[in-house]
Amino acid sequence: MLPVPARPPEPTIASLRGASGDEQTLPLYWSFYWSVAAAQLARWLPRRPALIVDLSNGDGRTAAQAAAAGHQVLEVMDPLLTGPRDHHPEGGRPPNGAHRTTHRDGRLPRPRQGGAVSNGHAHLPPGVTRRVIADSGTLPYLGDACVDAVVAEHRALSRHLATEETIAEIARVLRPGGRVLLSVDSLTLGMALLAEQNCWAHLSDVPAAEVVLVPWPDGAITRCFWSDQLRELLTEAGLEVEWIRPRTALSPSTVEHVLKRSPEAMERLVRTELTAPPGDESLGVHLLASARRRT
Repeated sequence: MLPVPARPPEPTIASLRGASGDEQTLPLYWSFYWSVAAAQLARWLPRRPALIVDLSNGDGRTAAQAAAAGHQVLEVMDPLLTGPRDHHPEGGRPPNGAHRTTHRDGRLPRPRQGGAVSNGHAHLPPGVTRRVIADSGTLPYLGDACVDAVVAEHRALSRHLATEETIAEIARVLRPGGRVLLSVDSLTLGMALLAEQNCWAHLSDVPAAEVVLVPWPDGAITRCFWSDQLRELLTEAGLEVEWIRPRTALSPSTVEHVLKRSPEAMERLVRTELTAPPGDESLGVHLLASARRRT
């Protein structure tokens, strides 16, 4: 595994225009973005209680949402990928009473009969999150075919530069028929960042490159993908791609314009995003993908 720098700021459309990348630059769009992300996760989550591993290394919102939906959640926090931006917007308290504990020795609770999760001592009932401090790129502490679903949101696989290794590990730990939901930085974002930094020579190499690593102004590095590259990566790991789409098809300028004029239109915009017909998979700053382990 290549060493990964500290987590970069969440990429924003504003960063494509040379802004700081702070979410305050487009507050209405980012409220919409996270509302869409929550709705997409709600649609994707298993309908029956399941054991879910969350590799998102985010602010806890994905793990908390899955736990609130009645699932057993193991949230793997990687010290290399977490930083001062990794906090919950509600002051660190997951919504809907989801509980989180910490298991610092890296041992992961294993499922046992009856749907509970146990490490020999602890008991993890449905609706509870257990936080594990461990490597989220390689999963040696997880047995083969032991989890129902994996969530790798917040661009986690773009921050693991050896993405092939991480996806292979995800495929290994999924049960047959198990699913993974993941998001990555797109090459649309990567090329814009390179152009912003006047890296024209690197830009000319992008079409022929198998791996595109993009430096950020703060020195961090992200790996960016076309949808075809992401599909190939998942397929080679033995996963069947269900779909790949941009996180949002509506542009930030459109969202900001509509919500400034009609703040009550948020729900309608989110519904429009969720029901939008498939378009160009590679458009957008982030790509979202769902894949299933073959039975």
